[in-house]
Amino acid sequence: MKEMGPVIDHYRSDWLRFQRESTGSMPEWIKRYRQAAGTCFADMGFPTSHHEERRYTDVTPVMETPFAFAWHAPEISKGEAEPIVSWVGPRHQLTFVNGHFAPSLSLLHRLPQGVIVGSLRDCDEASSSLLEPHLGRHAWHEDHAFVALNAAFLNDGAFLYLPAKMAVEEPILVLFLSSPEGQATISHPRVLVVAGPSSQATVIEGYVGMKGDCYFTNAVTEVVLGEEAVVNHHLLQEESQAAYHIATLAVHQERNSTFMSHSLALGGALARIEVHGLLADEGSTCTLRGLYAAAGRQHVDIHTRIEHARRRCTSRQLYNGILGGHARGVFDGRVLVRQDAHKTDASQTNKNLLLSEDAVVHSTPQLEIFADDVKCVHGTTVGQLDPDALFYLRSRGLDLEDARRVMTQAFSSELFGYIGPARIRDRFTELLSQWTLRTSSESLSA
Repeated sequence: MKEMGPVIDHYRSDWLRFQRESTGSMPEWIKRYRQAAGTCFADMGFPTSHHEERRYTDVTPVMETPFAFAWHAPEISKGEAEPIVSWVGPRHQLTFVNGHFAPSLSLLHRLPQGVIVGSLRDCDEASSSLLEPHLGRHAWHEDHAFVALNAAFLNDGAFLYLPAKMAVEEPILVLFLSSPEGQATISHPRVLVVAGPSSQATVIEGYVGMKGDCYFTNAVTEVVLGEEAVVNHHLLQEESQAAYHIATLAVHQERNSTFMSHSLALGGALARIEVHGLLADEGSTCTLRGLYAAAGRQHVDIHTRIEHARRRCTSRQLYNGILGGHARGVFDGRVLVRQDAHKTDASQTNKNLLLSEDAVVHSTPQLEIFADDVKCVHGTTVGQLDPDALFYLRSRGLDLEDARRVMTQAFSSELFGYIGPARIRDRFTELLSQWTLRTSSESLSA
């Protein structure tokens, strides 16, 4: 890395040490990838609010906090981790602590022949040949500082591979736990999912803070779907309220493939989730649904870009936000229809519920269309709880806070109703209920 000034000198120091100590642990092509990404990050530095796509999200607190690379992971017992994963009942689970694979907290029952679920660091030569065509090919580090920073420190992560015509019936849980042990640390979770033609799987990606400490999670996930593959993706972000969470999800879809993602974002002092979807061939379908909830002085940013590159593709986006206290929310969604992407069918909806007069949301759905014969719609709403509905519930015996909680849950049910596996749907509903109880004194006050 080049000299970058006093604000992030510590990243340069950690990266140089990382380069020295990680020699021999990864194939040469990954080392070249890390070197190129580190150089890109040095050239770009951190983005500022002067960048158009980040004008509502100031990452200055991330820049100014001297986060140290999490060189080691503290010991976490199965008893400590059990409450976090018990609701999933996973037969296939990969657990990482501070970005490091934790075999003692992972569980892999018998997998169908040819399926790979494991740590990137432990991949053998055969697995490496499956990695190389995809790792770093879809989440581009050349123009994204946080992706470049993640790639520069690439040392471990999760690798899921499904051969052609293979279906994994049980969900696969990839869990990233953060336990910084009193020091402000940064970890760089990495996930790569490669679904071969006509394969099918359900993947749950979770980020959970074990304590209320300040730390930084800088995550990158790449999902590659072959022809007619189906991936059902669930994302849970439940970081510490003092943490920073920036994540990039890049999805590449081939002909007639189907990608569905349902996300719930609750944690973090500052959280930003970016989704970049490329519908690269005809007949593919991409569905994104998410709920973000913030209170106090939390800031949450959902940023999507769905690119229709070929004919007869479909995309659906539905994001709901619940904001109370002095929270700030951002939804910036863009659908891009390329010149040859005729017969595109795309819809984009963002709905926001403000629970206090001080909560603010910036909602910007966008369409860029360069093709004829398309059907594209977008819309956004921002509102508060209906006073007539509140009066009705109170007339039936509920106090004000209970009435508001009931209406908040009803607002979220539109999204949760789409989630297929009942245990995942029930867990998302339970977590939102817990959130409303925790924040009732501030977000749900009269």
